[in-house]
Amino acid sequence: MKTASIKAVFRSLHEADVRYIVVGGLAVIEHGFLRQTKDIDLVIELEPTNIIRGLEALQRLGYSPRVPVRPTQFADPEMRETWIREKGMLVLNLFSDAHLETPVDVFVRHPFDFTNEFEQSLTEQIDGDIPVHFVSLPTLLKLKAEAGRPHDLVDIDQLRLREEEP
Repeated sequence: MKTASIKAVFRSLHEADVRYIVVGGLAVIEHGFLRQTKDIDLVIELEPTNIIRGLEALQRLGYSPRVPVRPTQFADPEMRETWIREKGMLVLNLFSDAHLETPVDVFVRHPFDFTNEFEQSLTEQIDGDIPVHFVSLPTLLKLKAEAGRPHDLVDIDQLRLREEEP
């Protein structure tokens, strides 16, 4: 992934006043385990106007869904539930020709209570003035355990080691 692309994504979301929480590999890195990651995983607050602002902010950077989905469709909770039920959809994959090495995945369902997690999130400033919310460590560990993939288990082990460090 490209640092400039990551910053552009967060700046665009911030300027559009989008409520979101970073999960996945970038959250693992923020919590202290330096490792490779291939995308930006976002949990956007699934409130219709917030979703539309978020997807339009990403569209301004050239991001578009890998499947033909309009922001208004993604904002419709019934449509998202249909995609989950009928297609097993977990995330909406977005790509950009301008940011090829930095795809974005947006969760189609909150994997946690968004409001509570947003309040508990680790907030870091990037580029001096852009607040970025990262999932809290306890919730990140829970998400990783639920996913249970080999790299998630490594993440858990490494993050727990860092928790134990003085």
